[in-house]
Amino acid sequence: MRKHTSRLATSAAVAVVLAAGCGSSPEPATEAADPIETEAAADATSGVRLLTAQEGAAVQSNPPTDLVILDVRTPEEFAEGHLEGAVMIDFYRNDFAEQLADLDPDVPYLLYCRSGNRSGQTTAMMEQLGFSDVADIDGGILSWTEAGLPTVTE
Repeated sequence: MRKHTSRLATSAAVAVVLAAGCGSSPEPATEAADPIETEAAADATSGVRLLTAQEGAAVQSNPPTDLVILDVRTPEEFAEGHLEGAVMIDFYRNDFAEQLADLDPDVPYLLYCRSGNRSGQTTAMMEQLGFSDVADIDGGILSWTEAGLPTVTE
């Protein structure tokens, strides 16, 4: 339930940020910034959150410093096509949790799997390990390719 609630809160935060940027002309501020809205805007760009494939592509095309694109599928799935620059850690390996724990929790991650199940479980693990910036692509590589976004097989 916490994962679902967290994803709903993240989706709401993204909607707030996107809606704020959609106006045709900025209106002058008449009140102090709402602390809840300010927190929601900050959460949309850091923490553990869910992104659409298009939002993930925007992160990939304009990456933050030290971005790690993390694929948690199997080697066979990875070989069929993956995001450019991705590194793979097989979710099904016995030492998966140890491999995650060995990653730097202070750099940003763009995370995906095939459909969102394994990456959703991985985001929960990463959150428990204290990772500060993890963006999970909703729907995984399936939603990525359905959106017509590129993959590589190198």
